[in-house]
Amino acid sequence: MRLTEDNKLKKLVVVGDRVLVKLKKASEKTSSGLYLPPGVQEKEKVQQGYIMKAGPGYPIPMHVEEDEPWKEKDENVRYVPLQAKEGDLAIFLLTGAHEVIYEGEKFYIVSQNAILMLEREEEL
Repeated sequence: MRLTEDNKLKKLVVVGDRVLVKLKKASEKTSSGLYLPPGVQEKEKVQQGYIMKAGPGYPIPMHVEEDEPWKEKDENVRYVPLQAKEGDLAIFLLTGAHEVIYEGEKFYIVSQNAILMLEREEEL
């Protein structure tokens, strides 16, 4: 399989209650008109970016019946789904994020509990 812009993230599997975020392009100047040097926006404690991939959620172990030891025990795991979905704009704490570089692009892996707010395009 050859990687292209359309399918390069399809091979990634986000685990558990985490999401993969690509930072939103920051404004180069402030509201008062001052130009900011590169890198200043990236050091802010609160960042915003678009969710590219989302994990399945919080795992909940299934109840196991111990009455028949000869039965095979399947690894049945159910998940409580995440509130965040792909395409949402997430505002998150940088202290709860891990920076990764994949295929030359910078992404952040953010836990669900580090996300402060979501903006979704669809109507609620």
